[in-house]
Amino acid sequence: MHDWERIQREAARSLTRLLPRVAQAFAEAGGAAVAWNVFEQRLRREWPRLFELLFGLYGTQYDFFYHLEQLLLAMAQSWLERPDWLKQRDALREADTEWFQSERMMGGVLYVDRFCGTLARLREFIPYFRELGLTYLHLMPLFEAPEGNNDGGYAVSSYRRVNPHIGTTAELADLARELDTAGISLVLDFVFNHTSDEHEWARRAQAAIPDYQEFYFLFPDRTMPDAYERTLREIFPTVRRGSFTWRPDMQRWVWTTFNSFQWDLNYANPAVFRAM
Repeated sequence: MHDWERIQREAARSLTRLLPRVAQAFAEAGGAAVAWNVFEQRLRREWPRLFELLFGLYGTQYDFFYHLEQLLLAMAQSWLERPDWLKQRDALREADTEWFQSERMMGGVLYVDRFCGTLARLREFIPYFRELGLTYLHLMPLFEAPEGNNDGGYAVSSYRRVNPHIGTTAELADLARELDTAGISLVLDFVFNHTSDEHEWARRAQAAIPDYQEFYFLFPDRTMPDAYERTLREIFPTVRRGSFTWRPDMQRWVWTTFNSFQWDLNYANPAVFRAM
């Protein structure tokens, strides 16, 4: 049997075993049968591809199927909580899978604080964006970040909270809805590759909690950093040399590609993928 056939067989077997528990959790969370049927139909359609990709990344991990189940539960919960207007948008985009390649699409990019100050004030400019012909609005990093070292917002200290200087997550949700009504999709600059050293995960790593130390790349000595740096490109060579930072509080070298306060996330760990 070819590898592809074996993986697809394992995908079907895994879904058969996992789906009843996901359906039970969905029902216990208050999900209606109609909502579940829509979710299940989409899941079954996309599952073979999703499983193959995840298996290729994490299939050799001893806890792969635990993370697979937790991911399904999170997906089901997210679908249950997803507003109806976004589900309607999903349906339109599924019917036109190349919508983002249309010549009618035109985007604008801005920093909220530099453009107008706050998310609440940004809503006042929606007529202006429509006049420009924008169909999506890309907001540069706006999540909570340290006051000092934050690399223009790219050193994220919380993915759950908006920078309090510009607004709240509720105001961000209101903005997204109002933009959609105006025919404009909201795009957020979401920083996937690293966090601030003040992020909750980094704080827990600093507290020597093993599960969170595995969220990052930590080394007790220079053996591995030296090996990596033979081929690593320095991002800011005039500001700082090397891609690793010594943390005396942890007695560890931390992989910090961009800045000493931006810790690279370890995506070899399926817990990181799922958390993000």
